[in-house]
Amino acid sequence: MDKDKIDKRDYILDVAERVFSEKGFDGASTRLISGEAGVNMAMLNYYFGSKEGLFLEIFERKISSFQNILQNLGNDESMNAWEKMEQYIEMYGEKIVNNNCFQKLLYQEIGMNRNNDLSNKLRDLLLKNVTELDKILNEGIAKGEFKKDIDIPMVIATLYGTKNYIINTPLMSSRLLGYNILNDKMIETKLKPQIKSFMKNLLKAYLLN
Repeated sequence: MDKDKIDKRDYILDVAERVFSEKGFDGASTRLISGEAGVNMAMLNYYFGSKEGLFLEIFERKISSFQNILQNLGNDESMNAWEKMEQYIEMYGEKIVNNNCFQKLLYQEIGMNRNNDLSNKLRDLLLKNVTELDKILNEGIAKGEFKKDIDIPMVIATLYGTKNYIINTPLMSSRLLGYNILNDKMIETKLKPQIKSFMKNLLKAYLLN
């Protein structure tokens, strides 16, 4: 695929991401997205096939990019398991704790708890990154760096669940934390450093021998 086609494809995905985050999957239409992107329906169908295909491609693009970074981290033999966990938490804080279109879209869809083919495919995509974290934790156990009896699923649930609670209940969380988490400046200067510091201290105490 030449550069112009890649650029056009990425532009359509950027527009679709915004529209889906504003309207939700059910409220958005391919006609609306094609109009916002300034392309015809034939081009949209050529690239993505259907609304479902377009929706999944948005997630595939973002999740695969992060997964490649995590795989490189997991394969880095110059770092021990805890150093990899620290780096994972840093990346998690920077990339996932955000108030952007993609995160809004992700929260909306996951929060629906729908048991259909589209939602199951989305969960499969998300679990790919969870698998990379699972590998790091198991590596730490195998090498004797982490305690043998750690509960890996609960570690993962704690890491992602804390973020989900804070981001998905912004009015409650803002009162709890004492600052407005809907404010992008507060996310950068307060929330990200606080979550990263807390998770490092919490997991270090729980994981390390």
